[in-house]
Amino acid sequence: MGKLWPVPDVLAYLAGRWRTERSVRDLANGLDGRFTGVTAFDPLDAGGLISRESGAFTWQGVTRPAERTLRYEPGAGPGRADVRFADGRPFHGLDLTSGRHVADHPCAADLYRGEFTVRGPDRWRTVWRVGGPAKDLLLTTDYVRETPSGRHPGPGRV
Repeated sequence: MGKLWPVPDVLAYLAGRWRTERSVRDLANGLDGRFTGVTAFDPLDAGGLISRESGAFTWQGVTRPAERTLRYEPGAGPGRADVRFADGRPFHGLDLTSGRHVADHPCAADLYRGEFTVRGPDRWRTVWRVGGPAKDLLLTTDYVRETPSGRHPGPGRV
């Protein structure tokens, strides 16, 4: 699993552009897919960040453009954020002060459980397990900063 990287300010950490690679595995039927693209975390006028993910998703040999937009609003402290869908509906909380966070998001009859791990100043991962009557998915996404920052303090340093 490797060392975790505590994040004292989640919004400052996420700001910028990240190369994004996601594997999607349908555990019910063994199908695999892949997303490759970029996620840009840009400032919101009211504070926080807007996350715009864009790239290509390949499923069963067919590649199509794909995109997603989320809002990361300031949470209860600098290491925390409230993640919302583009339309403002709540998605989940995010607390990376320890370098790891687990979040649940119920969606109709399905449950999305996400684990977030920070591996360094320029690398983090999410693993979402989606289960329900019609879904049995595992989505693993790796984010690598496009331009290494060198500006983020190491664990235990401010």
